[in-house]
Amino acid sequence: MSDPHDATDPAARLKALEARIAAAKGQDKPKPHTEEHYSQANVAWRMVTELVAGLGIGFGIGLGLDSLFGTKPILMVLFILLGFAAGVKTMLRSAQELAKGQPGADGKEEDGRGS
Repeated sequence: MSDPHDATDPAARLKALEARIAAAKGQDKPKPHTEEHYSQANVAWRMVTELVAGLGIGFGIGLGLDSLFGTKPILMVLFILLGFAAGVKTMLRSAQELAKGQPGADGKEEDGRGS
């Protein structure tokens, strides 16, 4: 079955086979997926999640207090509005954090005209 003229050491043959397998695996390796394309989508989902969380927490607190005090729609509406305001405030804070690293975030426009 095997070539009788091949009298090499089995350990050397095994190392050669491992090297060939490693070379074959390296050829089919896909390009690493870069997150740059989806970075803005991640930011958008983060902001949407923050807004929905604020609304949900406000709804839960308002509904709980309404059922406790027997004032059904009043506190729920109030806390939904407060939750919305808190969600928007959190979204704005996140946007400011992200804008710190962007060019032109300091309010100075750099257009290259040399004002």
